[in-house]
Amino acid sequence: MAEAYICAAVRTAGGRRGGKVADWHPVDLAAQSLNAVVDRSGVDPAAIEDVVMGCVGQVGEQGLHIGRNAVLASKLPEHVPAVSIDRQCGSSQQAIQFAAQAVMSGSMDLVIAAGVESMTRVPMGSSGRFTRSFEPGSAKSPGLDKKYPNIAFTQFAGAEMIAQKHGFTREQLDAFSLESHKRAAAAIQAGAFKDEIVPLELADGSFHTQDEGVRLDASMEGLSGLKTLVDGGVITAGNASQICDGSSGVLVASAEAVKTHGLTPLARIHNLTVTAGDPVIMLEEPLNATDRALKRAGMKIDDIDLYEVNEAFAPVPLAWLKHVGADHAKLNVNGGAIALGHPLGASGTKLMATLIHALKARGKKWGLQTMCEGGGVANVTIIEVV
Repeated sequence: MAEAYICAAVRTAGGRRGGKVADWHPVDLAAQSLNAVVDRSGVDPAAIEDVVMGCVGQVGEQGLHIGRNAVLASKLPEHVPAVSIDRQCGSSQQAIQFAAQAVMSGSMDLVIAAGVESMTRVPMGSSGRFTRSFEPGSAKSPGLDKKYPNIAFTQFAGAEMIAQKHGFTREQLDAFSLESHKRAAAAIQAGAFKDEIVPLELADGSFHTQDEGVRLDASMEGLSGLKTLVDGGVITAGNASQICDGSSGVLVASAEAVKTHGLTPLARIHNLTVTAGDPVIMLEEPLNATDRALKRAGMKIDDIDLYEVNEAFAPVPLAWLKHVGADHAKLNVNGGAIALGHPLGASGTKLMATLIHALKARGKKWGLQTMCEGGGVANVTIIEVV
């Protein structure tokens, strides 16, 4: 089977809800990452054979096929096709996997995998909602209601369930969250993100190049003072991912395309895994998906140099560490979504950009990325820096 290489990996700096990125229409926001992939790889835009665009809230400004609209708003020629996909928070990680599968099958040579989400302009939940029982307008059908009676699938309940199942205290979750902010702040100060960030021009002529959500003054005292989402619970806004606006993208190429177009590979895609499990606890599936990915790759967790596990809620990466037996020091070394934000459909390619550049900066080789997804699904992608 042909090999697939990542030859560019970029992201915009995260924008807080109503913050610096709020004036960017999501189509144009996505187009910026497409343009940056082309510019930084040096690929001929006309040679791109497909664009796979992840987006969760595909309504309103993100509706009517945002992938195609982003292509038309970008410097890519209009003959380049696109598809918009939704695997919830893993949408653009799945975009990478679809792009890699196209290349590895030999059916394509150059595919851009990308993602976008303007959570300011298209708020979370805009595309639908679950109710406990079937009712008109609900995403819960009579068939779902029969199989899962009196259950409204919700990530917030799932996060509480994971914390309870694995015995995590509020203090442990807040300590992890504080560490995310400290690592992100240190990464910004060290310029660790400069090679992956796409500058966005703002209305005043300045450029947005720094993640807006990182709290330099974060403290255990401040985190402990936040109200829990439910009485008696442990999840707060402080130990959950931040609402975020952003886009991201990677170029996936075959070995032949690398030679033909004079591209410089950053990483080789080594393993693609996706699994599904319990849709009620929902966010625990990265544990099982990682087990399967490592087994299929013939690897052990100690073989991996760095991991990116999306910080949707602090219990998720903590449960992953506990289950897999991973080294905490290798996890989300530049901070995670609790500090940097989680732009839903853009997070998959966003994390991949961060993972690749973090590995290269440290002279390391193997990286693993995973994230929990609505419905109890999880993707795992293992890469090798070349």
